[in-house]
Amino acid sequence: MNLLSLQAVLTAALLSVAAGISAKPLVVCTEASPEGFDIVQYTAATTADASSETLFNRLVDFKPGTTDIQPGLAERWDISPDGLTYTFHLRPGVKFQTTDYFKPSREFNADDVLWSFERQFDPKHPWHDKTSVGFPYFEAMGFKDLLKRIDKVDDMTVSFTLTRPESPFLRDMAMGFASIYSAEYGDQLLKAGKTADINSKPIGTGPFILTRYNKDAQVRYKANPDYYKGKPPSDVLVFAITTDSNVRLQKLKADECQIALYPKPDDIESIQADPNLRVDEMEALMTSYVAMNTTHQYLGDVRVRQAINMAFDKQAYIKALFGAGKATPGINPYPPTLLGFNSAIKDLPYDPAKARSLIKAAGVPDGQVLTLFVRNGGGPTNPNPLLGAQMLQADLAKVGIKLDIRVLEWGELLKRAKRGEHDMVFAGWAGDNGDPDNFLGPNLSCDATISGENYARWCNKAFNEAITEARARTDPAERAALYEQAQQVFHDEQPWISLAHPKLFTAVSKNVEGYHISPLTNNNFATTRAK
Repeated sequence: MNLLSLQAVLTAALLSVAAGISAKPLVVCTEASPEGFDIVQYTAATTADASSETLFNRLVDFKPGTTDIQPGLAERWDISPDGLTYTFHLRPGVKFQTTDYFKPSREFNADDVLWSFERQFDPKHPWHDKTSVGFPYFEAMGFKDLLKRIDKVDDMTVSFTLTRPESPFLRDMAMGFASIYSAEYGDQLLKAGKTADINSKPIGTGPFILTRYNKDAQVRYKANPDYYKGKPPSDVLVFAITTDSNVRLQKLKADECQIALYPKPDDIESIQADPNLRVDEMEALMTSYVAMNTTHQYLGDVRVRQAINMAFDKQAYIKALFGAGKATPGINPYPPTLLGFNSAIKDLPYDPAKARSLIKAAGVPDGQVLTLFVRNGGGPTNPNPLLGAQMLQADLAKVGIKLDIRVLEWGELLKRAKRGEHDMVFAGWAGDNGDPDNFLGPNLSCDATISGENYARWCNKAFNEAITEARARTDPAERAALYEQAQQVFHDEQPWISLAHPKLFTAVSKNVEGYHISPLTNNNFATTRAK
């Protein structure tokens, strides 16, 4: 073999090795299965990570690791002087994903924007009734009343006309429910009578293409070679669904995954001590709570809800589940870092004797049984669900209420809670856009009782009017005052046990680069790779 031939063989071998290295999957240990991939039907963060962050894009983006907005599929936008019309100028050259079930014949344009929003907005749209759960974010945030019309100005320009000014509108447009779908693919599925495929065979413009999903086991993606921001550095992305946080950590240490989401707070110090691992952390926009179904007997009485709050030793709960310095006690329905947090409101005291007196005055029989739904596994807002449920059970038993704890798989819990089958349910919320409205509208508005996202089934006129008016104001001080009013109503009515505002932690192998932890708790791996 001559020198040139030998050099060619060696070069080919090196290239083969390099290709093998670059093809190493980025494996992320996640805490639950996605509910599906048609993100407009869902609100769970695990579903958003698996769909809107991975498969889709929006007109507006959040800058990585922040709540600041930047252009996305829209290069720029104009706002009319009266604040009622937003005109988006679309980015040219963006391609939809090509798969074995769909090959786009054109690039992204205004028709796709109209399809994506009119599907949710217009009852006459052929896709409007093609979901059994409706469009929970769109509905709970009042978009059906906010939008007056959506117009195609030309192939690369779309305008949204609102019925009123809406301060968080651009931030809302960066949320998962505003993801842009392919109108061409939608037409193909409708014509073939396969509309359900949009939830299992998604098509977007995002950084990754779905290749396989095994429920409760694995979601597998490949890099989108046509991604408009450039092909992601990881050729293969795998979500290894691992409900137990202890097992997630074990897999991370064994390099079976390179990122482990939501480690237990009491494991943080040991992870930081491992020379092969690191912990990314931040003060995130999160709240954990127990919703009390106010449409059910006894829980419709504010005295009972106050009693349940006063019977629960919240400080002991926070210490047991989060440890020192890893969560702040919950009082209001959103964290103190957001606009209009009402710091004048003080939490109800831990007072079992007063709680028992209130329960007796409300006519609740001694030993009354209430059902409590709690998820299996654990996540950032509830790292040890069963322990928390047992602590609440023990405290309420002291005041004459028995809890029947029902441990449910995450997707099953969401489905049954939205139907209102629970008396009480452990829940949590991660902010989607850095605005207080995102905590109050989707979780506590009257519209959200219709969609089922309001697990307390609590519809209060004064509260609803305050948050609706706050959305329409542009002056931050005026908005803050209205949110303070709304929180006072919430405090007086106590539809939740507000538990905690936890810190966000992610355990990461030190060979990972390009990962950005987000205060919105979403996980986007378009720039992430394992070296």
